[in-house]
Amino acid sequence: MHDLPLLINITGALILAFIGGLIARRLRLPTIVGYLLAGIAIGPFTPGFSGDVETIHQLAELGVIFLMFGVGLHFSFRDLWRVRDIAVPGALLQTAIATLAGFALTQMWGWSVPAGIVLGLAISVASTVVLLRGLMDNNLLNTSHGQAAVGWLVMEDILSVLILVLMPALVQNGSGFNWASLATTLVKAAAFVIIMVFAGVRLIPWLLEHIAHTRSRELFILAILAITLGTAMGASELFGVSLALGAFVAGAIISQSPLSHQVGADVFAFREAFSVLFFVSVGMLVNPVFLWENLGQVASLTALVVTGKALIVILMGMLFPRPARTFLVIAVGLSQIGEFSFILGQGGLSLGILSSNQYSLILAASLISITLNPFMYRLLPVLERSLQLLPRFWRKLEANRPLPEIDEQQLVDHVVIVGYGRVGKHLVNVLRTLMIPQLVIESDVERVDALNADNIITLYGDAANSEVITHAHLDRARALVVTVANESASAMIVAAARRLNPELPIIARASTEEGVHDLSALGANHVVHPELEGGLEMVHHTLLQLGFPLREVHEYSEAVRRDHYDITISSSDEHRSLHDLLIAADSIEITWVELTPDSPLVGQTLKESNIRTQTGASVVALIRNHQLIPNPKSYTAFEVGDRVGLIGENDQIENARSWLLSKPELKNPEEVNV
Repeated sequence: MHDLPLLINITGALILAFIGGLIARRLRLPTIVGYLLAGIAIGPFTPGFSGDVETIHQLAELGVIFLMFGVGLHFSFRDLWRVRDIAVPGALLQTAIATLAGFALTQMWGWSVPAGIVLGLAISVASTVVLLRGLMDNNLLNTSHGQAAVGWLVMEDILSVLILVLMPALVQNGSGFNWASLATTLVKAAAFVIIMVFAGVRLIPWLLEHIAHTRSRELFILAILAITLGTAMGASELFGVSLALGAFVAGAIISQSPLSHQVGADVFAFREAFSVLFFVSVGMLVNPVFLWENLGQVASLTALVVTGKALIVILMGMLFPRPARTFLVIAVGLSQIGEFSFILGQGGLSLGILSSNQYSLILAASLISITLNPFMYRLLPVLERSLQLLPRFWRKLEANRPLPEIDEQQLVDHVVIVGYGRVGKHLVNVLRTLMIPQLVIESDVERVDALNADNIITLYGDAANSEVITHAHLDRARALVVTVANESASAMIVAAARRLNPELPIIARASTEEGVHDLSALGANHVVHPELEGGLEMVHHTLLQLGFPLREVHEYSEAVRRDHYDITISSSDEHRSLHDLLIAADSIEITWVELTPDSPLVGQTLKESNIRTQTGASVVALIRNHQLIPNPKSYTAFEVGDRVGLIGENDQIENARSWLLSKPELKNPEEVNV
């Protein structure tokens, strides 16, 4: 039998990780939970097969490198800048408070100062993977609340990288900082970053583009792996900084290349496989017996992560001009710790700052908090209603700044628009051009400021989760347009608006076919599904291109909309519209012809031209100076540039077009169907 310890460890770790991840997904838990449990199962503290900790730990280093490379590759200053007013000060303040809270807890347990600082830092940062999954599963990622949470995590990523650079300074003298060592560490890290920024930004994208031109995918993948691992090892061996920082910088530089999306796709499999081994290696360090014997410490630390961090964020909501819903979403999303906590903890463990048992506490808190996080999102409505029972606190949390004064006399026969994204902005511009009074409800502070600068009446707040919609005077409005992409929010807005004004026309946006029916059932008069609407428009233009009359094509499109985009052609309206299309296609067609200076009609009246006798077609309308003249009178004289609307059969229309545009010899009148 072959002696293959490395292969045996990899195989055992991946098989158990697969089983654990599959069970976790069936239970609707993050797969990280399954990977950590797989690590515990093959760890040295549990019976049965025991993996080689040292071997898997070395493989896990690759997991750290690829994880940090992925963070750098998808790092976005644009996301951070868009929500900088809340993300930058919020993340800094929350990290500081959570670190102090964790440090205070460890001092009660008698830990050393450096160990307490490392634990505090480890619990202050949340898992980006878990946060994004939670936001996506609850349809919050593309909302203003989800974007604020993502920006917050981007700032935490920056802080985590900085912490990894500074952590070695904690080792000095057993307590506090050695300032000379700290300065040396910062100088080395700065030198590495400067070299990568000025040299790497030019060299690495250039190299990738030239390799891409070889059209060899294996060479391209090898180049990515060589750049990632080479940069990480170079940062560690030449500059004395962590592998994680080197990988992060490599990813951030490649993100500037136009090939970054291809890089992300090619490195994805490596990142996922080695990340799994990283999480398994983390689980192998957990000693269940120690955790059981120290259940009180586990419970205290988990409570600080799950409820303490959430409470810190909610209280911080009183300091920022954002709706309460934003801080509730951020609080729930940050009530867990994950991969960065593991990396920070492993850094403390390798430097001798933490013991394996102390690291186990961090891992236990992570495992429990990640398991509980999906259920925290389900508590959002309950948490919201509970806080609303404290009116003074809720008002401070919800608004935090006075709403702009609104001249209620202007709010008569106005249109209320909820959401000022791309759709809302276009609608606002159209209505303003048409001089129709409007009011916009928006929960993004920067958008509200922009609307106020344009003198557009605006209400600041979340229409789905606050009383702001009651101040929109829907009883006097002409229409309500809900443009937000979140169907849950749209449903609450539509339901509330229908209660306030049973007769109000409501136009709402849906993102799923189920949402179309649900919003209609709640009282929306018209529900627009952008994707299905695009498909319907393609059908519309195709039928027009095939020569079907505009009116009948429009009638068919409206029938589909009335039937909630049902494409099975099942309703009587759709059958009737298609039948009308078939009849119209074989009989009468309307055509517009623009008169040129050479046209025989110019200067003649309709009676003098005798078009019907000459061609068999009839003039039914005229467009002059952008004005429509239906059924022009017999004494109407034709002018250059007039657009003449003709009706008749196909032969008659072609005969009329030929005569009006180029004066050819006409067919014998007896040959024309009059």
